[in-house]
Amino acid sequence: MKPFDLSGKTALVTGASSGLGTHFARCLGAAGASVILAARRADRLQSLQAELAKDKIAAKAIDLDVQSSDSIVAALDAAGPLDIVVNNAGISIVKPALDMPEKDWDAVVDTNLRGAWLVAQGAARRWVAQKRPGSIVNIASILGLRTIGQVAPYNASKAGLIHLTRALAMEWARYQIRVNAICPGYIETEMNSAFWKTPGGQKLIERIPQRRIGKPEELDGALLLLASDAGAFMTGSVVTVDGGHTVSSL
Repeated sequence: MKPFDLSGKTALVTGASSGLGTHFARCLGAAGASVILAARRADRLQSLQAELAKDKIAAKAIDLDVQSSDSIVAALDAAGPLDIVVNNAGISIVKPALDMPEKDWDAVVDTNLRGAWLVAQGAARRWVAQKRPGSIVNIASILGLRTIGQVAPYNASKAGLIHLTRALAMEWARYQIRVNAICPGYIETEMNSAFWKTPGGQKLIERIPQRRIGKPEELDGALLLLASDAGAFMTGSVVTVDGGHTVSSL
């Protein structure tokens, strides 16, 4: 078997209805995995499922709200046996910390951190019961390593997700469950592409050593490494893919 081959594997991707989640589903499917597409927007999942079918990628769409523990249990039951979980679902709310309402804090942290924790725990419990190995890839952010203003709960949730990755990796290694994280830098998606052409966007790009933002496909190498047997001896790793942003000078 080729190191990055995922043939015969089944991968669950949360937040699969748009952006990086959609891209990750395509990437894993192209590597041979059957893909479970999980998100709240059922119409977009059905559309993606149809697109993947044209490329002969087996995909199943299931409803998932990571803010609801009941929804997570139902989704994992509907997904069936898994080999890979990609905790990608995430949101951000932009407001100064002094003006951040409690409900906004809760929405961000419940999605980005609590939701990822519950999905990981639910998958791991099933793997342990089935005596089955598994790989969890948490999608964190360079904002879990450094900070910017106006997104305090996002910063905190992604920092928490990085440390949660390490804690779970330590506890679950004995069960042959690997837990790793990817910290993307600024990546162009359908939601932010217009921003990068603005003066504010250009100013941010100037702070990246490679003087450009990333493309979704530039996360593929890290994703496939951590999801596949190529990364069999990796757990608790945090892989930064950011064009050098986190090592730029202050």
